[in-house]
Amino acid sequence: MLKEKLMDDLKISMREKNEVRKNTVQMVRAAILQIEKDKGITVDDDKIIEIIAKEVKGKKDAIIDFEKGGRDDLVKQTNEEISILQEYLPKQLTKDEIEEVVKEVIANVGATSMKDMGNVMKEAKTRIGAGADGRTINEVVKELLS
Repeated sequence: MLKEKLMDDLKISMREKNEVRKNTVQMVRAAILQIEKDKGITVDDDKIIEIIAKEVKGKKDAIIDFEKGGRDDLVKQTNEEISILQEYLPKQLTKDEIEEVVKEVIANVGATSMKDMGNVMKEAKTRIGAGADGRTINEVVKELLS
């Protein structure tokens, strides 16, 4: 299970005194515990992947602000955190692979214009899951529908 892998990685990073990895893994574990306590459930691997993908998205958004503020140190650290988080995510699809999936979805849904974007996005996101972020899927859908 992913939960055990996170715990093992936390122990290893503490032994190796790797602060960035330790803090990143602790952040994910805290997010998992928060959801478990709030909802009174035990999360499975799929939910953990969802949590990690959400953290990656937040960090990518933060990089934009750090770059605007000229904080190269934070950009570097955040990129390192993203690469650590991506180790736990499924392999990210290339733009071409996303395009193939979206083309199938468009054919299945019978989409013809931008009006159908919501349906296409919903179905594409379900099929692709954590294999790509929503922004990339959105760009591909817009390209193909316009």
